[in-house]
Formats: sequence, C-alpha cells, structure tokens
Amino acid sequence: MDLRRRLVVYLGALIFGLLLVTAAVTFYSVRDEAAAEIRASERLARAMLAAGELGYGQEFGKEPAEAKARLKAVLAEGPLRHLHVSLADEPSQTTPLTGGAAGWLATLLGVVPPGDGYRIRFRNAELVITPNPASEIDEILQDAIRLFITLLLFSGATLLVAWSAAHHALSPVRKLEEGLDRLAHGEQQANLPAFELREFSRIASAINHLANSLEEARRGQRQLAQELISVQEAERQELAGELHDEMGQMLTAIGVTAAYLERHGHEIAPANIVACGRELQQDVRTVGAQLRGILKRLRPHGLDGLNLKDALHELLDGWQQREAGIHFDLQLPPVLPPVPAAVGLVLYRVVQEALTNAVRHSQASDCRVSLSSRSGTLDLSITDNGCGRAATIGERMGVGLLGMRERLSMVGGSLALEDQYPRGLRLLVSIPADTECLA
Repeated sequence: MDLRRRLVVYLGALIFGLLLVTAAVTFYSVRDEAAAEIRASERLARAMLAAGELGYGQEFGKEPAEAKARLKAVLAEGPLRHLHVSLADEPSQTTPLTGGAAGWLATLLGVVPPGDGYRIRFRNAELVITPNPASEIDEILQDAIRLFITLLLFSGATLLVAWSAAHHALSPVRKLEEGLDRLAHGEQQANLPAFELREFSRIASAINHLANSLEEARRGQRQLAQELISVQEAERQELAGELHDEMGQMLTAIGVTAAYLERHGHEIAPANIVACGRELQQDVRTVGAQLRGILKRLRPHGLDGLNLKDALHELLDGWQQREAGIHFDLQLPPVLPPVPAAVGLVLYRVVQEALTNAVRHSQASDCRVSLSSRSGTLDLSITDNGCGRAATIGERMGVGLLGMRERLSMVGGSLALEDQYPRGLRLLVSIPADTECLA
C-alpha cells in the first residue's frame, strides 16, 4: 500500500464514522424535537379546554375558580412553542421578549410582534395570546450550536487522524536517516528493513543502490591507489634504469675525457684538444636531449591553446616513430580555443594513456585521435579498429581507465566507451573548456 492510499483510507474511515455520529445525533434531535412539539401541542389543547371550561363551565355545573386554577396549572407546566398564553388579570412576570438571549436577539433582529397580543374574552376570564419569536430563535440557536459542535468535532478528529496517519506513515523516515548516517560513517551497507509503504520501499531500494555504488567507488579508489603505487614504483625503476643506462654512460664518458685532458693536457697536441672538446660538447648535447625527453615524459610543458596542439602532434609522432604496427592519425580544428593548463594536461594524459592501451592491448592497425570544440566544450575522440569491447573493458576496469576517470572528474569531464562495427572501440571524452581547477 502506498502513502496516498493509506491516507485516503484513514480519512475515509473518519468521515464515515463522523457521518454515522451525525446521523445518530440528528435522529435523537428529531426525536426530542418531535416529543417537545407533541408536549407543547398537548399543553395548548389542554389550555384551550381549560379556557373553555372557564368561560362556559357554569352551564355544565363547573365552578369558575376551579377552571381558572386548572388553566393556570396547565400554563405553568411549561412554555408553549411559538406562542405565549396568559390570563389578562394575572400577566406573566417575564414576557417572551424580555428574558434570555433569544428575546434580546429577537429585539435586535426587529421581529418583535406588534401590539400587546390577541385577547380572547370569556364569560369569567380573558386570555392574552402573543406570538413568541423567541421560541423559534431558541430552536434555531440550538440547531446552530449542535451544528457548530459537530463541525468542531469533525475538524478536531480530522486534524488528529491526519497527524496520527502522517506520524505513523512517516516513521520510516527515521530508519532511512539512520541508514544514511551509517553510510556517511563509512559502513558498506545501510541495513534498511523492508517497508510496508511503496514510496519508502522505493527510497530504500535507491539508498541500497547508492550504498552499492559507494562501495564500488571505494573499492575502485583502493584499487586505483594500489595500482598508482605500483605504477609509481615502475616509473621510478624505469627512470632509474634510463638514468643509469643512458645518462650514466654519457656522464662516465664525459668524466673519462675530462680526466684524460687533466692528466695529459700539457702533452696533447692542439688538434687533439680540439677533438676532445668537440667530443665533450657532443656528449653534453646528448645528455641534454635525454634529460629533456625524460622531463617531457614526466610533465609536458605548455598545454594550453596552440601549445596543446603541438604537444599532441609530438606525442603521436613519437608513437609513430616507435613502429608499433599502428598507423596514428590526428585531427585537430584549425583554431583551438585557449584552455586552462589543467584541462590541457588532463587531455594530454588521457590521450597518452589511451594510445598506450591501444598499442599494448588492442591489436589494432589504425588509431585516430580527434579533438573538436563546441559551445565552450572540448570533445575528444580516440577510435581504433582493434579487438576491444566496451562491456569487457568496463567489467575489468584497470588502473589506466580508472586514472583517466579520476583525472577527468577533477576538471568536470566525462568519459564513455562505444563499440565500433565490425570491430574496434571508441573512447569519448567531454570537458568544459573554461574549467578552472587543478589537475
């Protein structure tokens, strides 16, 4: 059951119960009103009978004093509905329009009957009959009070039921908060119970899905951290090897030449000294070229605007010269808008990693890199005709793809993989060109 249906059921049950109560109150009110009307009509009939005996009772052997006492007793039993009857020689102490809220309201509304009423003369007495609007006003006020009480009870019951229903229906929110708090404190699962209401079941399912996604993200971060440590160690070993094998040899040769000049400088012919100097210059240039190559691999310089285009050209030319068996093609727009250095570095590293993966794993013969700009966004596409499939790569996501996603997330970029047919893979990257953040 969902929340809306439960609230409708609760309110429907409340309304049905209040309707039953209203029907019962109306039934008893009608019964009381009918009984009061019957009693008043009976008293009026007995009062008329007593008045007739007072006027004509002597003809039937009835005493006027006895008939008058009987009439007074009938009138003293209670008020007559809508009429006020009294003897002319013994007026009531309180007239219908002088006492109570009803009389005051009748005067205020201007429904006071004209004159002193209607007089009926008998032989031995005189009756005064006056219309009594206060009686009708009393009935209307009683009906209004009953209606007001009914509405008040209905409103109070509605508020109470609505509050109670909302309180019980929203009680699972506390359990949802506890589950989110557990996720915020690093627990792997929210451990939410099954909820009766459909809305909270959907929210709990979404929170559990979020917990699984967070756990996968944490697992990916741990894997990425471990892989990054391994990559750093591998890069350090490779760098140490290059420094030892290449620059170390050249520095050793420079040292040998310098030591030779130091020991035999006074004996060497000028032509040999010139040859030694030329050899030293060549060795220094070689060491400088090797050093620039290593520095460029560690961090390319100037990756914004035109320099980014030059860096990408140089990167692809370097791969092409390695004769990896792949034909590389670079497609760039005539004019590339200026981009922050952080964005340029991310694009360069993504292309670098993608080309490395293509050479190592794709078994492709062609690889095309395309960079375009549209509406403040840089779109990068790297397409090959190799054996890679998007689903397979997504399932066994390695450090290379994790690193690319991590770098792109730092500059607000996104990455997607698409299969090419009949074979091949396309890597799509989109980055806001005006991103201002550090790589």
